[in-house]
Amino acid sequence: MAIDFDAIRRKVAELSGEGSRGTSNFWKPDVGTHTVRLLPFTDNDGQPFKERYYHYGLGTRGFISLRYLGQQDPIQELQGKLYDEGTPGAREMAKKLYPKMRAYCPVVVRDNEGAGVQLWSFSKMIYQQLLNIMLDPDYGDITDPLEGRDIKVTVIKKDGFKYPMVDSVMPRGKASNLNDDSKAAKEWLGAVPNLDDILKNDLKTYEEVEKIINDWVNGGAPSDSMGTSRFGGTTTTTTSTTNDVNVTGETATKTTEGEGSAGYSDLDAAFDDLLS
Repeated sequence: MAIDFDAIRRKVAELSGEGSRGTSNFWKPDVGTHTVRLLPFTDNDGQPFKERYYHYGLGTRGFISLRYLGQQDPIQELQGKLYDEGTPGAREMAKKLYPKMRAYCPVVVRDNEGAGVQLWSFSKMIYQQLLNIMLDPDYGDITDPLEGRDIKVTVIKKDGFKYPMVDSVMPRGKASNLNDDSKAAKEWLGAVPNLDDILKNDLKTYEEVEKIINDWVNGGAPSDSMGTSRFGGTTTTTTSTTNDVNVTGETATKTTEGEGSAGYSDLDAAFDDLLS
């Protein structure tokens, strides 16, 4: 029997501790132009892509918002208390607590098909571009394994940004099969990951989120660029005093200082670091 080098690579990654959060399943494109094929999720509920909403900059790694999973959410409760308080500082803090959206789709990267099916996470802007392509009657369902289309993904790196970012997506060529080898196409479709399994370590219980938000209330607020000094954007120094209400309903007076630091200036950068 021939040696399966892909299986060996997976075993090496497992032994070295890689992919504990499923990060080895993610496609993180380099600067340049890439051709990919988008695959449908098996549990797509009629939608071609999946959305998850993340909280960043609360003194811990990013985690999935409970409210968008239809669960009771202490952050949402805190926002309600802050809005009820009604002061400008409280309202500003409440706004900063809203989660940020990421979209997901399984892909096969044409110049690296040996890697098999990978998961691509992209911004709201790219999400909208892809949906607009699908709404164009000239293209339709680009994820269809028989009559879909490959997509050209252009990746750039802007000055001052830590990571490359996807600049645009465009359909390529004519409608085509996912793979001319029907057996290989079937294997790819069968290898589409379950998103909840991949992101399971980014889920928190109500009690865990309650502790995070109470620690944050007592320790410092996120910056406008989503976070602690790790996610600082430009070099600024600001001081403000607000009356904050924690999850248990107690009122605390807090002074926060935003110190400039070398960091990230966009959501893609923050998410890339989350996956590192």
